Amino acid sequence: MKSFKNKYLKPFKNWFILILVIFAVWMFFFDANSWLIHHELNTDIENLEKEKEYYRKEIEKDKKALKELSTDEGLEKFAREEYYMKRENEEIYIIEYEDSLKTN
Repeated sequence: MKSFKNKYLKPFKNWFILILVIFAVWMFFFDANSWLIHHELNTDIENLEKEKEYYRKEIEKDKKALKELSTDEGLEKFAREEYYMKRENEEIYIIEYEDSLKTN
């Protein structure tokens, strides 16, 4: 049993190796710039990049909608479809199908 202990503890008798191991453990787990904190920050950066791309796509969709609404035909189409507006002497019939109804 004594040779077993000596076999694994022999490298730690050297002060330089012992200090190096303690330093590595400290930097890996406990320091303010540890690997764990860097991993967490990198995950946050990836999530923010995905969110940034999502908002860029939404901005592009909104720009297209604004461009369409800037014309008279597009504005009239939007008013008729969304707010059921009509011209004088015109009647509107709203036809809803079962599968298009919003149910909870």
